[in-house]
Amino acid sequence: MDRIQILALLTSVALIIFVLGLIKKRRLKEEYAFLWLLIGLVIAVISVFRNLLEVLGDILGIFYSPAALLLLAVLFILLILFHFSVVISGLSEKIRLLAQKTARLEQELEERKPDANKP
Repeated sequence: MDRIQILALLTSVALIIFVLGLIKKRRLKEEYAFLWLLIGLVIAVISVFRNLLEVLGDILGIFYSPAALLLLAVLFILLILFHFSVVISGLSEKIRLLAQKTARLEQELEERKPDANKP
């Protein structure tokens, strides 16, 4: 095994341990951690089986196999960005609904409050 393979494997293991630690401390939800764990696993597999990158490059018609790694990285980044966009869209809708409910409750409180001008 080359030094770069060992470094990539150690990096992927460190990423997996870091993500699992964040899950254990409840600083990262499982639904968001899945993608990061998948990335760590893919890096580990590619670092152990280095020829997978060449096979992937051949399948996709990429002549320079490290470019296949760059393509994988870009695809994972796009996947994460898409996932976060979906999550943010859902949260925006929830915030809008909560703001409307809060405004209604404040209006009800104002209507129920006794008039301060009456003696």
